Amino acid sequence: MNDVLRIDADGVGLVAEVVGAGRALLFVHGFPLDRTMWRHQMAGIDGWKRIAPDLRGAGQSAVPTAGYSMARYADDLVRVLDAVGTPTAVCCGLSMGGYILFELLRRHRDRVRALILCDTKSEADTPEGMRGRDELAAVARRDGTGAVAARLVPKLLGRSTASRDPAVVETVRTMVLRSPVDGVVGALEAMRDRPDSTPLLAQIDVPTLVLVGADDELTPPAVVRPLAERIPGATFQEIAAAGHMAPLERPDAVTPALAEFLATVR
Repeated sequence: MNDVLRIDADGVGLVAEVVGAGRALLFVHGFPLDRTMWRHQMAGIDGWKRIAPDLRGAGQSAVPTAGYSMARYADDLVRVLDAVGTPTAVCCGLSMGGYILFELLRRHRDRVRALILCDTKSEADTPEGMRGRDELAAVARRDGTGAVAARLVPKLLGRSTASRDPAVVETVRTMVLRSPVDGVVGALEAMRDRPDSTPLLAQIDVPTLVLVGADDELTPPAVVRPLAERIPGATFQEIAAAGHMAPLERPDAVTPALAEFLATVR
């Protein structure tokens, strides 16, 4: 199976790519990105039905002017799973995608078969972090996504990626540039207002893999390792020569790590 589905989520049209057959593996992209950030994993993991949606306000999905929240994103993922015809999935999220998966666990625990958390954290924003979200939203409204890309792209990628693979830098920059302003602002407001998920970690009772790029500036290993340690039985893996976009920067390391974990889930 290789298809692009169009799904209605309470009047908001979502687009999801579906590749392969078997048990479901759901990929949730980060900010301000789209489903194409998972291109290597969608192509490189066999034996699973791989599902990669564009979140509302991103990629080819519709762009509401309001109504963004972690709860809404999580409910949208349930609509995607229903449209694909699968009751449960192994759920993999990067950065904001991880925040959404924490909310999915709170609201729809029965839909999550196992968990893969990439370059994310459980804590809510600090007051300083909230101010930073509001400032970036103002930049997006005033100057567009080009200004957002100028600020974010250097932070999204590891320090060695530009010299090793400048094509990845351009891929990420292009992804940010095509992000709709309303979707960028909505996501920033949703992240600013998200709850602290740290109390949830000890309650996670599904197989869990936690990955982080060794050079991640936004959620460094020193932040992500304690997250893994708070989840009962979780596996932690650090990806060398990768930043915040480890699945795109080092697919040669991340895709096999995911495949190895999925073999244990199967």
